[in-house]
Parts: sequence; structure tokens; C-alpha cells
Amino acid sequence: MGTTTGLTEREAAVVGRVRTDLFIGGEYVPGAAGRVAVDDPATEETIAEVADADVADAGRALDAAVDAAPAWARTAPRERGEILRRAFELITARADELALLMTLEMGKPVAESRAEIAYAAEFFRWFSEEPVRIAGRFSVAPNGATRLLTMKQPVGPCLFITPWNFPLAMGTRKIGPAVAAGCTMVVKPATQTPLSMYALAGILTEAGLPGGVLNVVTSSRTGAVMAPLIRDPRLRKLSFTGSTEVGRRLVEQSAEQLLRVSMELGGNAPFLVFADADLDAAVDGAMLAKMRNMGEACTAANRFIVHASVADEFATRLAARMGRLVVGRGTEPGVDVGPLVDAPSRAKVGELVADAVDRGARVLVGGDPVGERGHFYAPTVLADVAPDARVLAEEIFGPVAPVTTFATDGEALALANGTEYGLVAYAFTRDLDRALAVAEGLETGMVGVNQGIVSNPAAPFGGVKHSGFGREGGPEGIEEYLETKYVGIAVPPRTP
Repeated sequence: MGTTTGLTEREAAVVGRVRTDLFIGGEYVPGAAGRVAVDDPATEETIAEVADADVADAGRALDAAVDAAPAWARTAPRERGEILRRAFELITARADELALLMTLEMGKPVAESRAEIAYAAEFFRWFSEEPVRIAGRFSVAPNGATRLLTMKQPVGPCLFITPWNFPLAMGTRKIGPAVAAGCTMVVKPATQTPLSMYALAGILTEAGLPGGVLNVVTSSRTGAVMAPLIRDPRLRKLSFTGSTEVGRRLVEQSAEQLLRVSMELGGNAPFLVFADADLDAAVDGAMLAKMRNMGEACTAANRFIVHASVADEFATRLAARMGRLVVGRGTEPGVDVGPLVDAPSRAKVGELVADAVDRGARVLVGGDPVGERGHFYAPTVLADVAPDARVLAEEIFGPVAPVTTFATDGEALALANGTEYGLVAYAFTRDLDRALAVAEGLETGMVGVNQGIVSNPAAPFGGVKHSGFGREGGPEGIEEYLETKYVGIAVPPRTP
């Protein structure tokens, strides 16, 4: 494999250990539609091929999830938690290998992949502690004649459609609470990055997850192959992470069966820097909020809204930091920024930058593709960005930081909220009163105050407006996979 794909001996060995057939009912089976190539975005060479499912394959995966559902729902809460705990330990022990695998299929530097592996594993550790805490309540009706009992039960078979930008974490964030709640599932990972999910399926099997609880289906025709599952009355829950455009279509499809739905969709995160901000901390936060995952994250800072009195200094400092980043293949030592996931993604980033420049923006650093092979784009800072520039309205999903200015706190909030999206916002200020007022005024599901990363397995992740609904992580995360059942128990009157 190393000579045909450009992989080193170690890289080929890591890829070769991953089972790449469909994982259905605890067994690996070929896909009826053949095989799908997985390419390294840094070299544009094929590193592996995975099974390509058709509609019938997907149907068999749902059959397996439905068949396994009754027994899995009856499994002791402690056992469900112990399986997740063992999986957490296995992921942690194999972090280096999993990180290399992720870098090969997705492109991010190995150090970032290791950080994602740790983040992904933490969802299993968090939710391993939740099954034993699922609880209902018992109370006396106001009239005294009835006892009110509520209980929590698993929603039932679920369908998860996960994205390519965080191949493992977006899986564990859904699988963890589903396993904890007693649900079975079919997982459809992104075609560009399926290897991490297949590796995770192997780990969960090794950790003791029964066959049929988790089923993994890869397909080059996601919409056509998943649509019959969404229409199937046996499916009870759909969770999707991806673009708002696709999310809208899935919500429409889910309405036919009135599915429980969780949607984690696009973002257009504002990054507010007030006049009193610690600029060193703000620039550090900006680097985290913008450059994590090469900017290919729904939480990435998309618009830098900076007070006019500090905008030039902030932009200059940010450009200096961005200009020092090393661009290259993520497996190489010293690389800070890997490739974008594919050619269309890089082309869109270039279009957004060109549009901003045409409208008067100044390029302080970057502004161009890098290299003749691979989907690389230089870290870029734009100043004096016009209000009508596309880069302020559209999700960039790349290493570009457009800087615009404001004069008053009210104007800052108006600019920040002037978007259909509402996933996350960042605000840097030393004034506690301002921080609280801004956090309350921002129309987002999450706010980072003086920090550039908000994601945490112990906290509820999710947005408002066109960024979706539902929460993943924290105590709220498991509620997405539980139904509440009320039982009224008549109590005959007792004589004294």
C-alpha cells in the first residue's frame, strides 16, 4: 500500500488495521454498491477504500438496530456505563494511532488530531457516569386520590449522520448518550472521513457493546440511501451535524414520522473585542477560535468585530501570529495548519477572499492558495472589510479572519446578532458588567467570555435560530435520548 498511495510503512499499517466493510449486527459485510475511495487531502492520493452501501444495506442496518433494541433497553444501567468507560480507556490508550489515522483522512496536524481524540474520549467518560443517574419522580396528586409516577425510557432506534471535520468527536458526542440511555443506532459517517468511525466501531465491540447496538454504514449517496430509513416508522430519532441547507431537508423528511430530531448546523460566530479587552488574551483567543481545525469548524470565529480604537493593533497582532504558522501535511513535524478537506472547499475560501478584496478589504497576511498539490490555503487576515462582503455573511470554513469595527456596545451586539445563525459567540472584555450584559444580549446557544474554545463534554453544545436545536453534552445531552412516561396510580380512599 505504501508504494501506491504515498503512505509510509507506519501510516499504511495504521490504515490497514481498520476494518472497512459495513458494520451491521456485529458483523462486517461488503457493500452492495462496491467501494468508495478515501483520499488524503494533503496529497490528493487514495489511502483506503471503504464499503459503499445501497438502500437495502441501510435497511439491514436498521433491522439490526431494531432487533437489538429490546434487550439493550433492558441492560443494567451500570453495565451500559462500564462499556462506555472501557471504550474511553481503549481510545485513550490508542490515541497516537487514532490521531495519525484521523490526520491521514482529514488533514489536520497530528497534534490537533490528538486533541480531538482526547475530546472525543471525554464524551464516553462523561456519559459512562450518566446511566445510573437516569431518574423519574413520585408525587401525590393535588387531590390526594392519585399517585403520579414518571419514568425515563430510551427513545428507541436512532440514525446519526456525522460530518467530516471532527470524524471521531462528532460520533462519540452522539453515540455516548445513546448508549447510556439504552438506545440502538445506525451511524452514517461522512464519505471523506469514514476510517475513524470504523475504528471506533471496533473499539466499542472490544469494550463489550453487543452486536446490533451500533451499526455503521458508509455510502457515496447519503441522501438516497438514508431517506428510506428516515421514512421508516421503526426509527424514532434523527441526529445530524452538518450544513443548515442539508439540515432543513432532513427536518422536512423527519416530519413524516414525527421523529425526535437534533440538529447541529452551521454557524457565523462573532468574535467581539471591546476597547478594554486584554489584547494579548484576545489574540490568543482569536487564534484558538479561528484556527482550530484550519477554521473548518461550525464554532470557528467567522467575524472579528473589534472596537475602532483597538482594531488596527488587534489586526496587526493577529496577522503577525497568523503569518508565523507553518502550512503543510499534518503528519510532518512542526506543521501548524493542514489542508482543507477538498478542492471545492478551498475554492470557496478563495472566492470569499476575492469578493472582500473587490469591496475594499486589505489583505494583511495570506490571501492565496499554497502549493501545487493538496488543498492548502494560507492563513489570512483581512482588514477594512465592507459590511456587505460575503465573508461576513457566509460560513467561511477556512483559515480566514475578516476584521470589521464598531463604536458602541449596542452596535457591537447588533452586528453580532445580524445573522440567521446563532451557534456560538466570543467576547473579550475586562468589565464584568459588560460581559454579563453582552452574554445575555447575544442571540447564540453558547458564549465564550475571554476564551476562544467553549466545547466541553460536561456542557450543553448547541445553537439557536438557523444553527439548529437540541443539545449534545452535559446533563442535557442524555435527555435527547429519553422519553418521559407518566403513570397515574389510583389510590383507594382509606378510612381512619
